[in-house]
Amino acid sequence: MLISALIFGLLGSFHCIGMCGPIAFLLPLDRNNNFNKLVQIFLYHSGRIFSYAIIGLAFGLVGKSLSLFGLQQQLSIIIGVIMLLLVLIPKRKLGKLNPQNAGFKFVKKLKNHLGQELRKKRPDTFFTVGFLNGFLPCGLVYMAVLGAIAGGNALEGSLYMVLFGLGTVPLMTSAIWLSNIISVKSRKYIRRFIPVFVGIVAVLFILRGMGLGIPYVSPKQITEQATTKYECHSLVDKAN
Repeated sequence: MLISALIFGLLGSFHCIGMCGPIAFLLPLDRNNNFNKLVQIFLYHSGRIFSYAIIGLAFGLVGKSLSLFGLQQQLSIIIGVIMLLLVLIPKRKLGKLNPQNAGFKFVKKLKNHLGQELRKKRPDTFFTVGFLNGFLPCGLVYMAVLGAIAGGNALEGSLYMVLFGLGTVPLMTSAIWLSNIISVKSRKYIRRFIPVFVGIVAVLFILRGMGLGIPYVSPKQITEQATTKYECHSLVDKAN
């Protein structure tokens, strides 16, 4: 499932260019020194991935709290179903459910602060811009957050989001050069595959929760009773 986060980021990069690209293009990069420019871009991505890690940590804790009630399998199935619904239900019907509508004031303040940071040229500007960028509303990030919750613990949730962020780095970094090669029409065509991949990940989450005994895809969940029985057998074997 962690590999799916990396692939999710790679495919979602085409979406990121449209959403985060304008911010990346406005970065006050040092155009005269390639090494400085590379360091500045690295700081921007570091800030963005750091914010993703925090988001994944927070929602991973939510997943862990649900897992403590023995809902790990059910949680995985529920997350998969939610992903499928978000892909299948038309966007116009999801407009009222947009988290940006609920947190409008927060998003407005975030964008204002982001605009102020873009006008600065301090060493910490690039990390700060990336960090704030990571908290901007994004449908793709919401999907990744669902995967972080399904992880069932804070560490895996954070790692899921970090891998998702790393997946977006290659294309985001080379967006300026690729913009001359990949046409807008091609980007829209490639972005059509994102819902398909989300659907595949959703099915994997559902299969994982069903515990069908399929290695790596749907492994059987060991119940507490089965674990106790195994431990008892192990003690008997050692005694013999």
